[in-house]
Amino acid sequence: MHSLDAFAAAKLATLDADDLRRRLIPTTRTAPVHVRRGERTLISFSCNDYLGLAQDPRVKAAAIAAVEQYGAGAGASRLVTGDHPLLGRLEARLARFKGKDAALVFGSGYLANIGVIPALVGRGDLVLMDELSHACMVSGARLSGARILTFAHNDMDQLAGLLAAERNRGVRALVLTERVFSMDGDRAPLPALLAIAQAHDAWTLVDDAHGLGVVTPDAPAPLELGTLSKALGSFGGYLCASTPVIELLKSRARSFVYATGLPPASAAAALAALDILEAEPERRRRPLALARRFTAALGLAPATSAIVPVHVGDATRALALSAALAEHGFLVVAIRPPTVPSGTARLRVAFSAAHDDADVDALVRAMQHVGAVSAPSLEVAG
Repeated sequence: MHSLDAFAAAKLATLDADDLRRRLIPTTRTAPVHVRRGERTLISFSCNDYLGLAQDPRVKAAAIAAVEQYGAGAGASRLVTGDHPLLGRLEARLARFKGKDAALVFGSGYLANIGVIPALVGRGDLVLMDELSHACMVSGARLSGARILTFAHNDMDQLAGLLAAERNRGVRALVLTERVFSMDGDRAPLPALLAIAQAHDAWTLVDDAHGLGVVTPDAPAPLELGTLSKALGSFGGYLCASTPVIELLKSRARSFVYATGLPPASAAAALAALDILEAEPERRRRPLALARRFTAALGLAPATSAIVPVHVGDATRALALSAALAEHGFLVVAIRPPTVPSGTARLRVAFSAAHDDADVDALVRAMQHVGAVSAPSLEVAG
């Protein structure tokens, strides 16, 4: 144990020296976009609750009713304890929303990726992934045992070249990307990507974790993966695909077969959130509108999603700017390596339908005051 503690202490010292150590800070969400840290209430721009549904009374009421009727936990794997009716209803709704034949719910988006990818490809196969793909996609690809090639971010020429060379060898190929990239907020060129993949008979998996319910749907992929924990305000992950693929995953996806099913409250909350999402289109449009108000005011490139990165570069400076913004009443977390490449530390600003225009305008002024950006007048935001 002494050597283990010494190992951990040495690693922590290195992380501290580089300002890369992670720490958990007690934080209580008191409202859709407000949090409590110590004695301070902050407006949060660091939450992925893009539609403000995690605190919606209708979503909370659905979760409470499910707990009262069905209990707090699922008890075991769905293949062991039986299939809960709420999960079947949720899968049918997700499939319909995504325009697919079927869906399968997992315990989280991370579990979905590490279950789906190894179930579809293995040794002797090929995974081609955007270099900025989320860590859970990287984990799933590595667990599969397939050979992994990365292509430069959104570089369709490189993807086409790699596929042309590799498919001549007769290997199965799976292409991985995100609809909205979680740390940059930009979008994959899906129509072009899907056309390239189809031309080479490669399968495509798109992670829609940060796009669902927020950005206008574009070309659908054969494998549409996502999460219930962001725009839907609940918890869990899913894959929407054809019926044969979903049926195969029920026997092959280890993170489904050997994991406890989603709690009834999470399923009920997601179902209620889907009702609201479909009934209130203006709520879905608002995060992007607010993000564009922010980028216009600061002279940044127009936002294409609810996520706007403010690039800083140095991790130490990113932490200092985040702390300065907290002094002004805003939670805007610094994102540092290895989450993002070395030298690209940033402030990641996430917008919610629950933010007011005044919240965004105040954040713009705070950004200018602390020196995070030099920008034109707020009046350009309109």
